Amino acid sequence: MKASDVPRAVAAAVSITTGYGMPVDDAVVLQDSNRIAVRLQPCGVLARVAPLAHRAAAFEIELAQRLAGTDSLVAGLEPRAEPRPHVRDGFVVTLWRYHEPLPGRELPPAEYAHALARLHAGMRRIDVPVPRFTDRVEEARRLVGDRTQSPRLGEADRVLLGDTLTRLGRAVGDSGADEQLLHGEPHPGNLLWTAAGPLFVDLETCCRGPVEFDLAHAPEAVAEHYPAADPELLRRCRILTLAIVTAWRWDREDDLPNGRELGTEWLDQIRAELRQHRNVTGSWPGGGGDNIR
Repeated sequence: MKASDVPRAVAAAVSITTGYGMPVDDAVVLQDSNRIAVRLQPCGVLARVAPLAHRAAAFEIELAQRLAGTDSLVAGLEPRAEPRPHVRDGFVVTLWRYHEPLPGRELPPAEYAHALARLHAGMRRIDVPVPRFTDRVEEARRLVGDRTQSPRLGEADRVLLGDTLTRLGRAVGDSGADEQLLHGEPHPGNLLWTAAGPLFVDLETCCRGPVEFDLAHAPEAVAEHYPAADPELLRRCRILTLAIVTAWRWDREDDLPNGRELGTEWLDQIRAELRQHRNVTGSWPGGGGDNIR
């Protein structure tokens, strides 16, 4: 979110929350990307605020409500407010329970895998229309292919990213693996280790695909404890998801701090991962490889 819009976004969250009779004396922005997450005290609410054009709020609320009826470990909506998107001053606001992360502790890989397996099991019990993971791949591929949208991306790197997205997107999509509803980005930043146990947050990225696509976002040690993950498919998904997030760093509108530095670092990592895959398997993942330099 643009820095100039953040104060108004916070004010919108405070106005809506106090309108439900919940006191707000302090508002702290915890996360700032395409939307912001704001901790409101002393009422103990987490407000997610996005520009009005952001259209995932209603879907995220519906999904959270449906997953609440399963055994999934997901953060819940704020029960003192209506479970709906709230529109105020050009922003859409959703209200959630705030869960304090346990300080100085990382979730052990076995518990991380167990939490993700429970989430996947719960997601298999519901049926909601979501895009396939290949839609995200195609969106990243279009960004890389559009020089006006990614003007600072060098041509050799553009070819590398485009080929990786195309070949691995096709290879994973045509793998024949079972597909299901996924979180979409269950990385450590979206899994809170709280007094109530591990809880997944940020459901707007849900898509359909093989569970290995979700596992690719988790630390490598997690896969060792996840039941029946396909090692080769997971290896390809790790490179593919890295290529997707690398593409976003070269978007001319990306305002992530140190985004360009991360984009350069991840390009080098993609090259290293592709070469390692070739050394392990004897072939480039998804075929090709002649554009890897």
